[in-house]
Amino acid sequence: MKRIILWFFGGLALVLLAMQMVPYGRDHHNPPVVAEPPWNSPQTRELFVRACADCHSNQTRWPWYSHIAPVSWLVQHDVEEGRSKLNLSLWGSAKQELDDIPEVIREGSMPPRIYLPTHPQARLSASEKEALIQGLVLSLGINEEGEGKEHD
Repeated sequence: MKRIILWFFGGLALVLLAMQMVPYGRDHHNPPVVAEPPWNSPQTRELFVRACADCHSNQTRWPWYSHIAPVSWLVQHDVEEGRSKLNLSLWGSAKQELDDIPEVIREGSMPPRIYLPTHPQARLSASEKEALIQGLVLSLGINEEGEGKEHD
């Protein structure tokens, strides 16, 4: 039995080591910030940076575990997907999906639950969520129901 356990963990270690050779998940660069929206207040920007900027801006903080596969694959994918839908570092130079922002914050799908254990600062209280929503509504030019225009 001891031999089987040793073989299992040895094999697992080899698989994890081999995963490190996959190049995806190592492209941890932050493109330049082109422009930010006209923030209505420093509080709105601070709440956005705390809860949203790692995936929705070019100011991603890359923690140590984002360099270790397979977690690095998930982090890279989430940042790429987040930036493709909404990147407030490209304000005025790219289409931005603004319509659902109030709804996804209110319903709790943003920030995603999987993000919160490793980023406890992103956990917003109900009043902080409402302040963020109100600030984004004013800063981004969307209405509270989330019916807005795409900004380009």
